[in-house]
Amino acid sequence: MPGGSVWDRFTLDPRHADHARLRASDRDRDVVNDLLGTAYAEGRLTPEELDERSDRVAQSRTLGDLPPIIDDLVATASALSPRGGLRAEAEHRYRQQRQNAFWGFLTPTLICWAIWGATMYGGFPWPIFVTIATGVNFLKLLTTPADSIASIERDLEKKERKRLEAPKREQHEEPE
Repeated sequence: MPGGSVWDRFTLDPRHADHARLRASDRDRDVVNDLLGTAYAEGRLTPEELDERSDRVAQSRTLGDLPPIIDDLVATASALSPRGGLRAEAEHRYRQQRQNAFWGFLTPTLICWAIWGATMYGGFPWPIFVTIATGVNFLKLLTTPADSIASIERDLEKKERKRLEAPKREQHEEPE
């Protein structure tokens, strides 16, 4: 989309957890309707899908109601979280994972090598197996940061989408 993301056109980003509960404005609904019209013109929606989604837009009350209507038409990878973005949150979690993997590698490795060094029983350097086994995860995180961050980001995006859709599912479920 030229001129920025579709999410920039909203009054407040509806994907942001703090904004999802706020009331949607006519302008916010217009953004979604414009996107639906473009998707229909491009052949990405049937007339029935356009009608159904347009009805959902008209019935929407909160900003959080809007992203599920267009989630298959717009990339949501840059959805906001309290940290300022899924990417930033994913990078933060990657650094935590890397640090945990480092200590998960270093601690048992040093302990085993210290035991081996103190006992020198048999002379075979058996701690090499512990070093290799605990080092694999750390080495993987160290050598593939982009893949690791992307994987974490996808997981966060799925969780955010489920969180935003949960109130809608609860509304549609009626007690018997």
